[in-house]
Amino acid sequence: MQEWPYVLPRCPEWRVTDQARHSSTTHPLSQVEASQDGAGPSCVTPRAPSGVTGPQPPLEMNLCWNEIKKKSHSLRARLEAFSDHSGKLQVPLQEIIDWLGQKDEELSAQLPLRGDVLLVQQEKETHAAFMEEVKSRGPYIYSVLESAQAFLSQHPFEELEEPTSESKDVSPRHRIQNISRFVWKQANVASELWEKLTARCVDQHRHIERTLEQLLEIKGAMEELSTTLDQAESVRETWEPIGDLFIDSLPEHIQSTKLFKEELSPMKDGVKVVNDLAHQLAISDVHLSMENSRTLEQINTRWKQLQVGRILLGSHQKQHQPKGGFGVDPTCVSLLAASVQVPWERAISPNKVPYYINHQAQTTCWDHPKMTELYQTLADLNNIKFSAYRTAMKLRRVQKALRLDMVTLATALEIFNEHNLQPSDRAMDVVEVIHCLTALYERLEEERGILVNVPLCVDMSLNWLLNVFDSGRSGKMRALSFKTGIACLCGTEVKEKFQYLFSQVANAGGLCDQRHLGVLLHEAIQVPRQLGEVAAFGGSNVEPSIRSCFRFSNGKATIEASQFLEWANLEPQSMVWL
Repeated sequence: MQEWPYVLPRCPEWRVTDQARHSSTTHPLSQVEASQDGAGPSCVTPRAPSGVTGPQPPLEMNLCWNEIKKKSHSLRARLEAFSDHSGKLQVPLQEIIDWLGQKDEELSAQLPLRGDVLLVQQEKETHAAFMEEVKSRGPYIYSVLESAQAFLSQHPFEELEEPTSESKDVSPRHRIQNISRFVWKQANVASELWEKLTARCVDQHRHIERTLEQLLEIKGAMEELSTTLDQAESVRETWEPIGDLFIDSLPEHIQSTKLFKEELSPMKDGVKVVNDLAHQLAISDVHLSMENSRTLEQINTRWKQLQVGRILLGSHQKQHQPKGGFGVDPTCVSLLAASVQVPWERAISPNKVPYYINHQAQTTCWDHPKMTELYQTLADLNNIKFSAYRTAMKLRRVQKALRLDMVTLATALEIFNEHNLQPSDRAMDVVEVIHCLTALYERLEEERGILVNVPLCVDMSLNWLLNVFDSGRSGKMRALSFKTGIACLCGTEVKEKFQYLFSQVANAGGLCDQRHLGVLLHEAIQVPRQLGEVAAFGGSNVEPSIRSCFRFSNGKATIEASQFLEWANLEPQSMVWL
C-alpha cells in the first residue's frame, strides 16, 4: 500500500509503524491522532476486533479517513455559516453608515437660515419632512444594531496578538476574530452617527422654532414702529419753524416739545428691541433678508432724524433758559443720554466727565453699566495660564464690545486729521474726545453700511479711555494717549500699529530719541495696566525696554522706524500683548 502524499492541516500527526507498511502479519495502522483545535474530540484509533485474523489495512484506514472528512466538513460548515451570518451584517451596516453620512450632509446644507418669515416657515416644513424620513428609518437601524449585538455576543473577540510576518496563513480562529472585530467597529460607527444625527435634528428643530419666533417678533415690532413713526413725524410737521416763533409762545411750545419727548420714550425702547433682536439673530448666523434689512435701516434713520429734531429744539430751549451742564455741548448731552436705560441716568461732573446714577439702588459710579458688565465677564478669562494670551483675550473682548474691531487704522487717521490732533502732547478735554469718537463711529456706519449704536459706543469708548489714561477723572488726556488707545484696539495688522505709534513720537526726520520712545512705551503700557496685568510685562518701568530697543541703533542717540520694527518683531516683554 502506498504512503499518503500530504498531511491535513487540522490533523498534523500521523504515526504509522514500519511493520504496517511492509508486513502483512501485523496491524497496518497502530495509531491516528488528529487535533481539531477545539472543533471536536480526537479521531478514534480503530483496532481489529477480537477473533478476526488476517490483515485489513484498507478498511481501518478508510474508517479513520471517513471520520476525519466528517469533522472537516463540519468545521467548514461552521466557518461558512459564520461568514454568511457576518456578511449579512456587514453589508447593511455599511449601507447604514453611508446613509447616515449622507443625511448629515443634507442637514448641514439646511443652514444658515435666511432672515425672512416665509422662508423660515418653508425651512421648518422641509426639516419636518427630513425628521420624518430619519424617524422612519429608525426601526430598521435599531434592528440591524440589535442583530450585530446578538452576533457579537455569540462570537466575542479578544485583543489577540497580530500574526507574525513569517506566518503566511491566518488561522480560522484569527479569521473569526477579525470578522467579529470588523462588525463591532461598523456597529460602533453606525451607532455614533445615528446618535449624532438625531441630536442634530432636535437641535436644528429648536433653532428653527426659536428663529421663527424672533422673526415674527421683529416683524411685528417693525410694523408697530413704522406706524408710531408716521404719527410722530406728522406731529413734528405741524410745528412752526423755530425762527418764526414769538417769545410769548415759547412756554407753550416748550411744553409741547416736552410732551413730545415723553411720547418718544416708548418708541426708543421699541427701536432698541428690534435692533437687539436683529443682533441676536446675527449671532445665531441668521441675517435679515434684504427687505427686512431695508425696513430696519429706514426705522433707524427716521428715529435718528426725530432725535436730531428733538436735540435742536432742546438747544433752542436752552438759549431761553438758565444754562446748566457746566458748559457742555447740549447736543452731546442729549445724544449720550440715550446710552443708558432706566433705572440708570447719565450725569456730568463739573469737569465735564460723565458719571452714572442708579435711581433704584441710589448709587453713583464712574463706569457705564455696560462697562461694569464687561469687566465682570473679563474675570472669566483669568484661568488662562500665560499672561500674554490672557491679556490679549481680555483686550479682544473689550475691542469687540467697543466695536473698534470694525474700525481700520486708515479711518481712525482720517478722523484724527479732521480734528487736528497735533501736536500729540497737547491736552484734550472730554468734549473733544466725544466729538472725535462720534465722528469715528458715524464714519464706521457710512463705510461699512452697518447699524451702530453710536451713543452707547461713544460712551463706552470714552469710559475705557478715561479708565486707562485718566483714572483720576481730571477730565483731560493727551492727544497721544487718545490716539494710542484707539490705534491699539482698532482692527489693523500689528505691524501697521507699530509704524503709526512710532511716527507719533518721531521727529520730522523720522528719528526717535530715548526720551520720546519712553513716552510712547509709557502710554502703551497703560493698556495692560488697567486690566491688572502690567506686572507680567515689566511693570510701569519702561527703562529696560528702552535699552533693549536702542541696542539696534548701532550706538546712535536716535533710532529709525525700521530698527524699532525689528525690535518689535522680537516680541519684547513690554509690548508682546499687542
